[in-house]
Amino acid sequence: MSETMITAVWYIVAAMNIIAFILMGTDKIKAKLDKRRIPEKVLFLFAILFGAIGGTIGMYSFRHKTKHWYFAIFFPALAILQFALLVYFKFSTM
Repeated sequence: MSETMITAVWYIVAAMNIIAFILMGTDKIKAKLDKRRIPEKVLFLFAILFGAIGGTIGMYSFRHKTKHWYFAIFFPALAILQFALLVYFKFSTM
């Protein structure tokens, strides 16, 4: 894999995590203001698409969705899996 492609992958992963973090904060604000919310399937989509680390950090930073068992279990589990895959990817491309 070329160095440019590897760099692009890291930028995409970073962007997905930042977006997932921001979505959690935005949804928390909308919940407090009783505004139209971000659908849970959108939050899960960004988590599945390599944004679980940012989503999990956002979930606990904003104390949002932590009482929903499916968020409390699947977001951290996805984050651990994605972190392991990223570590593997990092060391397998050296």
